Amino acid sequence: MIKYTIKRLLSLIPTLLIVAIVVFVITRLLPGDPASSMLGPQASVSEIHKLREQLGLNKPIGEQFLLYCSQLMHFNLGTSYTYNEPVIKLIMQRFPNTVILTLFSMFLALIFGIGSGIIAAVKKNSWVDYLVTILSLVGVSMPVFWLGVMLVLVFSVNLQLFPATGMASLSSGVIDFLSHIILPAITLATIPTANFSRITRTSMLDVLGENYIRTAKAKGLSNFKIILKHALKNAMVPILTTIGMEFSSMLGGAVLTETIFSWPGMGKLIVDAIDKRDFVVVQGTVLFLALMFVLINLCVDLLYKVVNPRIQYVKKE
Repeated sequence: MIKYTIKRLLSLIPTLLIVAIVVFVITRLLPGDPASSMLGPQASVSEIHKLREQLGLNKPIGEQFLLYCSQLMHFNLGTSYTYNEPVIKLIMQRFPNTVILTLFSMFLALIFGIGSGIIAAVKKNSWVDYLVTILSLVGVSMPVFWLGVMLVLVFSVNLQLFPATGMASLSSGVIDFLSHIILPAITLATIPTANFSRITRTSMLDVLGENYIRTAKAKGLSNFKIILKHALKNAMVPILTTIGMEFSSMLGGAVLTETIFSWPGMGKLIVDAIDKRDFVVVQGTVLFLALMFVLINLCVDLLYKVVNPRIQYVKKE
């Protein structure tokens, strides 16, 4: 396992380099100019030119990229044009908010997704199974931006049960915190819930047909114990894979959700940076999220050994 972990960590270097190149090129292809956005429409040409020179935007693209790579080698993500603060500081301010939203959404997705998948597998070919399958298909097909707007319209505007935007901390009270997070969490959790349900159902159906399940039934074990102790444990490998992928996707894919609900997280930071042509912030946040994605998937791969000790990371000679 140690050799496998070291190998995966070393693979981070080319992966992040490719991400850095792609993000650098894409940001330079975006229309607009950071200097013009910072100074406003009333700025003169000389003022814009002077600011571009201060920011280093007048240098050749190749020189800008080499400077960017040099900063990365020193673990420096640069300084924001708009906020005039280090990008890493902005990330550390916003990333915990995204993690809170993602964890709460993941909790909802795991409870309802895995629970409905188990029920559908146990009640195979019943109306419950068909209902869960249909709801899963609807959940996967649901556009996030449409669902978020509809939730705001129904529960915030019409019923006035929950706030439409913003975030509350636990220090302001549990009720206030939950009232602010529930709508964005449901929006973000819809697609993962559907995916967990489908994967759990398929994996459980494969396991429930195994001989050791029939043996456990013959021994007189309760259905509850058979499902949780024997079936679900052996069905967890594909579910664990989906959990890692969905968690990573939710961290980086909360852009629409955070924008709709004005949630002060990484997604909102990226959208604001694109709107203001703050290339440095876009590059830093995307690179940071790519690093999180790879590390989370590495952790999931290592957890396979805990779930199933028979898994070998290195082939025997």
